[in-house]
Amino acid sequence: MSSLLKFLSPARIGIVLSALWLTGCVTTQGPDSAEAESLLAQLNQEYAYNTQSDPLGAYLENRGKADVITTYSHSRDSKNTGLAANNHGFANTALNYLGVKYRFGGNAPSSGFDCSGLVSYVAEKSLGLQLPRRSAEMARLGQSIKRNELQKGDLVFFNTSGKRNSHVGIYLGDNKFVHAPSTGSVVRVEDMTIAYWNKRYNGARRLASVK
Repeated sequence: MSSLLKFLSPARIGIVLSALWLTGCVTTQGPDSAEAESLLAQLNQEYAYNTQSDPLGAYLENRGKADVITTYSHSRDSKNTGLAANNHGFANTALNYLGVKYRFGGNAPSSGFDCSGLVSYVAEKSLGLQLPRRSAEMARLGQSIKRNELQKGDLVFFNTSGKRNSHVGIYLGDNKFVHAPSTGSVVRVEDMTIAYWNKRYNGARRLASVK
């Protein structure tokens, strides 16, 4: 369990979990939603960490202080067809692997995933696509998408090692994405508006539909 839960009371643990659920889907706010949003705001402030020569490693080391694996709520809309439906299925499939351990070079849930391993595995399972193994190569596929035009299932890229497109995840909507971060972590959902990710965002690509 996350170290965050060690210093929260049972009541605040419930608020954290409720808050994470509220951020993952559009729903009617309950009586505790204002308090939950306030707590989430406090947690979000904890993401503003100083980074050194290994910015992703430093970020994740500090993020461990508030590391909660999110179970991002998602739905399958039967009205979606074609590319949109396929891309939604792509994103939804990735959420099946929340909590799988990170492993450099990993490309299967049984052994673990790295960032591109997760994306390539999910693309093959849900879309029938065989993607390049490296995130930088994935960044040359499909169609370039502006940030304000992001849709569920788009690939989002970040510079986490001093090189463009050195990290990749799958966009979920509402500024959230799912990815396999780094050694010692697990597949999880992140918020792209957090300072760390916002600063390192490189762009997005939309994969073609395959039936």
